[in-house]
Amino acid sequence: MDSALLTIGLPIPLAVIMFGLGLSLTPDDFRRVRQSPKAVGMALVCQLLILPLVAFGLVELFGLAPLLAVGFMILAASPGGTTANLYSHLFRGDVALNITLTAINSVIAIVTLPLVSGWAIAHFVDESSKIGLQFDKLLQVFAIVLIPVIIGMFVRRRSPEFANRMDRPVRTASAVMLLLVVVGAMYTEKENIATYLAEVGLIAAVFCIISLTVGYVVPRRMGLTEDQAVACGFEIGIHNSTLAIAMALTVIGNAQMSVPSAVYGVLMFPIAAVFGMVVRNRGVLKDADKPRSVGQRTP
Repeated sequence: MDSALLTIGLPIPLAVIMFGLGLSLTPDDFRRVRQSPKAVGMALVCQLLILPLVAFGLVELFGLAPLLAVGFMILAASPGGTTANLYSHLFRGDVALNITLTAINSVIAIVTLPLVSGWAIAHFVDESSKIGLQFDKLLQVFAIVLIPVIIGMFVRRRSPEFANRMDRPVRTASAVMLLLVVVGAMYTEKENIATYLAEVGLIAAVFCIISLTVGYVVPRRMGLTEDQAVACGFEIGIHNSTLAIAMALTVIGNAQMSVPSAVYGVLMFPIAAVFGMVVRNRGVLKDADKPRSVGQRTP
């Protein structure tokens, strides 16, 4: 395993992505939960409960190898990515709800991600392999997650104009760095990458489609507005793959477990774009021009 990827290649992209999230956040994004508890609660149920169950079902159905199975469970437990805000904006979702969900999910993941990862290792991996969570590394990763968010929020509070100017450059840098992390994760397993792609490519695509669909259909069926349902769909379908890869490579120390997140990190963007166009073109956004129930912020 390439130590440079672990010591430099992962912390910097993850910190930049989370700093970008912080630049888009204000304390109101956390307080907004009280204004629309049903929307937030429904999205969290889909993210925290339904997705891990779906991932577990797919892993069993496809009969994935144990380490890849753990990698998929890590992916399912990872929070939504900041790019969901952009997709929501492009396809007329409730961007303010996306921002709120990303903020809350990123905090909750501090607890849920290690729990799901630990359970997956205990369930899928033989005890004799001595694979497990390294809690000192876990603390380092979540420090890299939380501290940049706090710094970004501080910067926005002190200079909103600067935060707005930096939004696009930081998003661009985040996308480029995510690509580099994905390529790096695949490179660490270059000898087996063709086999892994054949094993996880289809299940990753299926999981992405199900995630987007569940994220949209369940909230819509429960009475949320179209724009809220679109926001939930993208929030649940677009994961923070960088964090999932960091969890596999840094906290657990296993490159094979990072493959599902790396493959998903490539596939989720075109699939999410097609999903957005299908939803919009079918005319399900008929009330998109109505006043947003959560807010009108844009990314």
